[in-house]
Amino acid sequence: MISWREYKKILVGLAVVLVLISLLLFASRQPKEQVLVNLPQGVSAAQAANILKENGVITSKLVFRAAAKLTGVDRHIEAGVYQLERHMWLFSLLRILDEGSTRGIKVVIPEGFSARQIAERLEALGICPAIDFENYVATRNLEGSLFPSVYYFDPNTPPAKIAQKMEDEFFRVIGAAYQKANPKPYLNFRQAVILASIIQREAVLDKERPMISAVYLNRLKLRMKLEADPTVQYALGKWKKELTKRDLKIDSPYNTYLYYGLPPGPICSFGLSSFLAALNPAQTDALYFVSDGEGGHRFAATNEEHMRNKELFKETVRRNKEKQAAGFSH
Repeated sequence: MISWREYKKILVGLAVVLVLISLLLFASRQPKEQVLVNLPQGVSAAQAANILKENGVITSKLVFRAAAKLTGVDRHIEAGVYQLERHMWLFSLLRILDEGSTRGIKVVIPEGFSARQIAERLEALGICPAIDFENYVATRNLEGSLFPSVYYFDPNTPPAKIAQKMEDEFFRVIGAAYQKANPKPYLNFRQAVILASIIQREAVLDKERPMISAVYLNRLKLRMKLEADPTVQYALGKWKKELTKRDLKIDSPYNTYLYYGLPPGPICSFGLSSFLAALNPAQTDALYFVSDGEGGHRFAATNEEHMRNKELFKETVRRNKEKQAAGFSH
Protein backbone atom coordinates (compact mmCIF):
# COMPACT_ATOMS: atom_id res chain seq x y z
CA MET A 1 0.00 0.00 0.00
CA ILE A 2 1.30 3.46 -0.97
CA SER A 3 1.91 5.86 1.90
CA TRP A 4 0.74 9.47 1.80
CA ARG A 5 4.33 10.68 1.61
CA GLU A 6 5.05 8.46 -1.42
CA TYR A 7 1.76 9.50 -2.97
CA LYS A 8 2.73 13.18 -2.64
CA LYS A 9 6.09 12.47 -4.29
CA ILE A 10 4.32 10.86 -7.24
CA LEU A 11 1.98 13.83 -7.55
CA VAL A 12 4.88 16.29 -7.46
CA GLY A 13 6.72 14.23 -10.06
CA LEU A 14 3.69 14.18 -12.35
CA ALA A 15 3.24 17.91 -11.88
CA VAL A 16 6.85 18.55 -12.86
CA VAL A 17 6.46 16.36 -15.95
CA LEU A 18 3.27 18.18 -16.96
CA VAL A 19 4.96 21.56 -16.48
CA LEU A 20 7.92 20.44 -18.56
CA ILE A 21 5.66 19.16 -21.35
CA SER A 22 3.63 22.38 -21.39
CA LEU A 23 6.77 24.49 -21.44
CA LEU A 24 8.23 22.46 -24.30
CA LEU A 25 5.04 22.78 -26.32
CA PHE A 26 4.92 26.53 -25.61
CA ALA A 27 8.54 26.96 -26.64
CA SER A 28 8.03 25.16 -29.95
CA ARG A 29 5.38 27.72 -30.97
CA GLN A 30 7.52 30.77 -30.29
CA PRO A 31 9.51 32.66 -32.96
CA LYS A 32 13.18 31.74 -32.74
CA GLU A 33 14.60 35.15 -31.89
CA GLN A 34 18.37 35.05 -31.29
CA VAL A 35 19.87 36.50 -28.13
CA LEU A 36 23.42 36.71 -26.77
CA VAL A 37 23.74 35.71 -23.11
CA ASN A 38 26.90 36.24 -21.08
CA LEU A 39 27.37 33.74 -18.22
CA PRO A 40 30.25 34.93 -15.99
CA GLN A 41 33.01 32.75 -14.56
CA GLY A 42 31.88 30.66 -11.57
CA VAL A 43 28.19 31.18 -12.29
CA SER A 44 25.84 29.00 -10.21
CA ALA A 45 22.70 27.31 -11.51
CA ALA A 46 20.58 29.83 -9.59
CA GLN A 47 22.49 32.79 -11.06
CA ALA A 48 22.32 31.24 -14.55
CA ALA A 49 18.56 30.80 -14.14
CA ASN A 50 18.17 34.51 -13.29
CA ILE A 51 20.23 35.60 -16.31
CA LEU A 52 18.44 33.22 -18.68
CA LYS A 53 15.02 34.32 -17.42
CA GLU A 54 15.93 38.02 -17.80
CA ASN A 55 16.92 37.36 -21.43
CA GLY A 56 13.74 35.42 -22.18
CA VAL A 57 15.55 32.15 -22.86
CA ILE A 58 13.57 30.26 -20.19
CA THR A 59 10.09 30.83 -18.82
CA SER A 60 10.57 29.20 -15.40
CA LYS A 61 13.65 29.46 -13.21
CA LEU A 62 12.34 26.67 -10.98
CA VAL A 63 11.93 24.19 -13.83
CA PHE A 64 15.34 25.10 -15.25
CA ARG A 65 17.07 24.54 -11.89
CA ALA A 66 15.25 21.24 -11.38
CA ALA A 67 16.19 19.99 -14.84
CA ALA A 68 19.79 21.20 -14.43
CA LYS A 69 20.03 19.29 -11.14
CA LEU A 70 18.53 16.11 -12.59
CA THR A 71 20.97 16.14 -15.53
CA GLY A 72 23.99 17.21 -13.49
CA VAL A 73 24.49 20.35 -15.59
CA ASP A 74 24.19 22.51 -12.49
CA ARG A 75 27.61 21.27 -11.31
CA HIS A 76 29.61 22.55 -14.30
CA ILE A 77 27.96 25.37 -16.24
CA GLU A 78 30.62 26.74 -18.60
CA ALA A 79 31.22 30.49 -18.54
CA GLY A 80 31.15 32.48 -21.78
CA VAL A 81 28.93 34.27 -24.28
CA TYR A 82 26.24 32.01 -25.73
CA GLN A 83 24.08 32.62 -28.78
CA LEU A 84 20.71 31.25 -27.68
CA GLU A 85 17.05 31.53 -28.65
CA ARG A 86 14.21 33.04 -26.69
CA HIS A 87 11.86 30.37 -25.28
CA MET A 88 14.17 27.64 -26.54
CA TRP A 89 13.73 23.92 -25.95
CA LEU A 90 14.93 23.23 -22.40
CA PHE A 91 16.98 20.14 -23.15
CA SER A 92 18.71 21.84 -26.08
CA LEU A 93 19.65 24.63 -23.70
CA LEU A 94 20.99 22.17 -21.11
CA ARG A 95 23.07 20.40 -23.76
CA ILE A 96 24.60 23.71 -24.94
CA LEU A 97 25.43 24.74 -21.37
CA ASP A 98 26.90 21.31 -20.64
CA GLU A 99 29.14 21.42 -23.72
CA GLY A 100 30.10 25.06 -23.19
CA SER A 101 29.19 25.87 -26.80
CA THR A 102 30.06 29.55 -26.58
CA ARG A 103 30.07 31.57 -29.76
CA GLY A 104 31.12 35.00 -28.60
CA ILE A 105 29.74 38.43 -29.33
CA LYS A 106 28.75 39.04 -32.94
CA VAL A 107 30.86 41.75 -34.60
CA VAL A 108 29.89 43.06 -38.04
CA ILE A 109 32.71 44.88 -39.85
CA PRO A 110 31.27 46.62 -42.94
CA GLU A 111 33.26 47.18 -46.12
CA GLY A 112 34.90 50.60 -46.04
CA PHE A 113 35.59 50.74 -42.29
CA SER A 114 38.97 52.12 -41.26
CA ALA A 115 40.98 50.50 -38.47
CA ARG A 116 39.83 53.33 -36.19
CA GLN A 117 36.18 52.57 -36.86
CA ILE A 118 36.79 48.86 -36.26
CA ALA A 119 38.48 49.72 -32.95
CA GLU A 120 35.52 51.88 -31.89
CA ARG A 121 33.06 49.09 -32.69
CA LEU A 122 35.09 46.54 -30.72
CA GLU A 123 35.13 48.84 -27.69
CA ALA A 124 31.40 49.57 -27.96
CA LEU A 125 30.69 45.83 -27.83
CA GLY A 126 32.94 45.33 -24.80
CA ILE A 127 35.46 43.19 -26.63
CA CYS A 128 38.62 45.28 -26.57
CA PRO A 129 39.65 48.88 -25.71
CA ALA A 130 39.77 50.96 -28.90
CA ILE A 131 43.17 52.49 -28.12
CA ASP A 132 44.75 49.05 -27.58
CA PHE A 133 43.47 47.75 -30.91
CA GLU A 134 44.43 50.94 -32.79
CA ASN A 135 47.96 50.86 -31.38
CA TYR A 136 48.39 47.19 -32.25
CA VAL A 137 47.22 47.74 -35.84
CA ALA A 138 49.33 50.89 -36.29
CA THR A 139 52.58 49.33 -35.05
CA ARG A 140 52.12 46.39 -37.43
CA ASN A 141 50.82 48.40 -40.41
CA LEU A 142 47.64 46.32 -40.68
CA GLU A 143 45.30 48.99 -42.09
CA GLY A 144 43.51 47.42 -45.07
CA SER A 145 44.40 43.87 -44.00
CA LEU A 146 41.49 43.54 -41.55
CA PHE A 147 38.96 41.84 -43.77
CA PRO A 148 35.37 43.12 -43.46
CA SER A 149 33.11 40.26 -42.41
CA VAL A 150 31.12 38.87 -39.47
CA TYR A 151 33.16 37.66 -36.51
CA TYR A 152 32.51 36.32 -33.02
CA PHE A 153 34.76 37.31 -30.12
CA ASP A 154 34.55 36.87 -26.37
CA PRO A 155 34.73 39.92 -24.08
CA ASN A 156 38.30 41.06 -23.31
CA THR A 157 39.81 39.31 -26.32
CA PRO A 158 43.44 40.50 -26.87
CA PRO A 159 43.98 42.82 -29.89
CA ALA A 160 46.50 40.37 -31.36
CA LYS A 161 43.94 37.56 -31.50
CA ILE A 162 41.29 39.80 -33.08
CA ALA A 163 43.65 41.23 -35.70
CA GLN A 164 45.05 37.79 -36.51
CA LYS A 165 41.61 36.38 -37.24
CA MET A 166 40.76 39.31 -39.52
CA GLU A 167 44.14 39.13 -41.26
CA ASP A 168 43.79 35.38 -41.81
CA GLU A 169 40.45 36.00 -43.50
CA PHE A 170 42.03 38.77 -45.59
CA PHE A 171 44.68 36.46 -47.02
CA ARG A 172 42.18 33.63 -47.46
CA VAL A 173 39.96 35.82 -49.66
CA ILE A 174 42.11 38.63 -51.07
CA GLY A 175 45.43 36.79 -51.23
CA ALA A 176 43.80 33.89 -53.04
CA ALA A 177 42.11 36.24 -55.53
CA TYR A 178 45.45 37.81 -56.43
CA GLN A 179 47.10 34.42 -56.91
CA LYS A 180 44.27 33.25 -59.18
CA ALA A 181 44.22 36.45 -61.28
CA ASN A 182 44.56 35.78 -64.99
CA PRO A 183 46.04 37.58 -66.85
CA LYS A 184 48.74 38.69 -64.42
CA PRO A 185 47.71 41.97 -62.76
CA TYR A 186 49.31 45.26 -63.81
CA LEU A 187 49.82 46.13 -60.14
CA ASN A 188 51.77 44.21 -57.52
CA PHE A 189 49.84 42.92 -54.52
CA ARG A 190 50.52 45.91 -52.26
CA GLN A 191 49.58 48.39 -54.99
CA ALA A 192 46.37 46.49 -55.76
CA VAL A 193 45.43 46.52 -52.07
CA ILE A 194 45.94 50.29 -51.82
CA LEU A 195 43.94 50.97 -54.99
CA ALA A 196 41.14 48.64 -53.87
CA SER A 197 40.79 50.57 -50.62
CA ILE A 198 40.34 53.84 -52.55
CA ILE A 199 37.80 52.22 -54.90
CA GLN A 200 35.90 50.95 -51.85
CA ARG A 201 35.47 54.46 -50.45
CA GLU A 202 34.66 56.04 -53.83
CA ALA A 203 32.18 53.56 -55.28
CA VAL A 204 28.48 53.77 -54.55
CA LEU A 205 27.26 51.37 -57.23
CA ASP A 206 28.89 47.96 -57.68
CA LYS A 207 28.83 48.27 -61.46
CA GLU A 208 30.97 51.44 -61.32
CA ARG A 209 33.93 49.89 -59.47
CA PRO A 210 35.78 48.80 -62.67
CA MET A 211 35.28 52.29 -64.15
CA ILE A 212 36.63 54.02 -61.03
CA SER A 213 39.56 51.62 -61.06
CA ALA A 214 40.26 52.46 -64.72
CA VAL A 215 40.22 56.22 -64.05
CA TYR A 216 42.87 55.94 -61.35
CA LEU A 217 45.02 53.53 -63.32
CA ASN A 218 44.82 55.80 -66.40
CA ARG A 219 45.93 58.75 -64.27
CA LEU A 220 48.81 56.75 -62.78
CA LYS A 221 50.05 55.80 -66.25
CA LEU A 222 49.94 59.45 -67.37
CA ARG A 223 51.69 60.69 -64.20
CA MET A 224 48.59 62.65 -63.20
CA LYS A 225 47.75 63.16 -59.54
CA LEU A 226 44.98 60.83 -58.42
CA GLU A 227 43.07 63.62 -56.62
CA ALA A 228 41.05 61.03 -54.69
CA ASP A 229 38.88 62.60 -51.99
CA PRO A 230 38.92 59.51 -49.69
CA THR A 231 42.70 59.70 -49.33
CA VAL A 232 42.37 63.26 -48.04
CA GLN A 233 39.60 62.19 -45.69
CA TYR A 234 41.90 59.48 -44.35
CA ALA A 235 44.63 62.06 -43.80
CA LEU A 236 42.12 64.18 -41.87
CA GLY A 237 41.22 61.20 -39.71
CA LYS A 238 37.50 61.22 -40.57
CA TRP A 239 35.18 60.58 -43.48
CA LYS A 240 33.58 63.83 -44.66
CA LYS A 241 30.84 64.25 -47.23
CA GLU A 242 32.39 67.40 -48.69
CA LEU A 243 35.99 68.59 -48.54
CA THR A 244 36.96 72.25 -48.24
CA LYS A 245 39.80 73.99 -50.05
CA ARG A 246 41.65 74.01 -46.74
CA ASP A 247 41.20 70.23 -46.42
CA LEU A 248 42.78 69.71 -49.84
CA LYS A 249 45.94 71.50 -48.67
CA ILE A 250 46.67 69.19 -45.70
CA ASP A 251 50.33 68.18 -45.90
CA SER A 252 50.17 64.40 -45.77
CA PRO A 253 51.58 61.65 -48.02
CA TYR A 254 47.95 60.45 -48.18
CA ASN A 255 46.86 63.70 -49.83
CA THR A 256 46.72 62.67 -53.49
CA TYR A 257 45.87 66.25 -54.46
CA LEU A 258 49.42 67.23 -53.42
CA TYR A 259 51.46 64.09 -54.10
CA TYR A 260 51.75 61.91 -57.19
CA GLY A 261 51.08 58.18 -57.23
CA LEU A 262 49.31 55.92 -54.78
CA PRO A 263 49.31 56.84 -51.08
CA PRO A 264 51.78 54.94 -48.85
CA GLY A 265 49.15 52.49 -47.63
CA PRO A 266 45.50 51.38 -47.76
CA ILE A 267 42.88 53.70 -46.26
CA CYS A 268 40.22 51.16 -45.22
CA SER A 269 39.11 47.54 -45.18
CA PHE A 270 37.68 46.68 -48.59
CA GLY A 271 35.57 43.90 -50.05
CA LEU A 272 36.38 41.38 -52.75
CA SER A 273 34.46 43.30 -55.45
CA SER A 274 36.68 46.37 -54.99
CA PHE A 275 39.83 44.24 -55.14
CA LEU A 276 38.68 42.48 -58.31
CA ALA A 277 37.96 45.89 -59.84
CA ALA A 278 41.55 46.93 -59.07
CA LEU A 279 42.78 43.81 -60.88
CA ASN A 280 40.30 44.08 -63.77
CA PRO A 281 39.65 47.73 -64.67
CA ALA A 282 37.18 48.71 -67.36
CA GLN A 283 38.48 49.42 -70.84
CA THR A 284 38.08 53.19 -71.07
CA ASP A 285 40.02 56.42 -71.65
CA ALA A 286 38.20 58.15 -68.79
CA LEU A 287 40.38 60.31 -66.53
CA TYR A 288 37.72 62.03 -64.44
CA PHE A 289 34.48 61.30 -62.62
CA VAL A 290 32.05 63.31 -60.56
CA SER A 291 28.84 62.48 -58.70
CA ASP A 292 25.69 62.54 -60.80
CA GLY A 293 23.66 63.60 -57.76
CA GLU A 294 21.58 60.43 -57.96
CA GLY A 295 23.88 57.90 -56.27
CA GLY A 296 26.22 57.23 -59.19
CA HIS A 297 28.93 59.03 -61.17
CA ARG A 298 29.51 60.59 -64.57
CA PHE A 299 32.83 59.75 -66.24
CA ALA A 300 34.81 61.84 -68.71
CA ALA A 301 37.93 61.50 -70.84
CA THR A 302 38.59 65.25 -71.16
CA ASN A 303 38.65 68.13 -68.72
CA GLU A 304 36.06 69.99 -70.82
CA GLU A 305 33.61 67.09 -70.56
CA HIS A 306 34.38 66.83 -66.86
CA MET A 307 33.50 70.50 -66.34
CA ARG A 308 30.17 69.96 -68.09
CA ASN A 309 29.48 66.97 -65.83
CA LYS A 310 30.21 69.15 -62.81
CA GLU A 311 27.63 71.67 -64.01
CA LEU A 312 25.12 68.86 -64.52
CA PHE A 313 25.79 67.75 -60.96
CA LYS A 314 25.14 71.24 -59.62
CA GLU A 315 21.92 71.46 -61.63
CA THR A 316 20.76 68.06 -60.30
CA VAL A 317 21.47 69.13 -56.73
CA ARG A 318 19.54 72.37 -57.29
CA ARG A 319 16.51 70.50 -58.71
CA ASN A 320 16.54 67.99 -55.86
CA LYS A 321 16.56 70.82 -53.30
CA GLU A 322 13.61 72.46 -55.07
CA LYS A 323 11.68 69.15 -54.99
CA GLN A 324 12.40 68.75 -51.28
CA ALA A 325 11.29 72.32 -50.57
CA ALA A 326 8.09 71.77 -52.54
CA GLY A 327 7.45 68.55 -50.62
CA PHE A 328 7.83 70.28 -47.26
CA SER A 329 5.44 73.05 -48.30
CA HIS A 330 2.54 70.63 -48.83
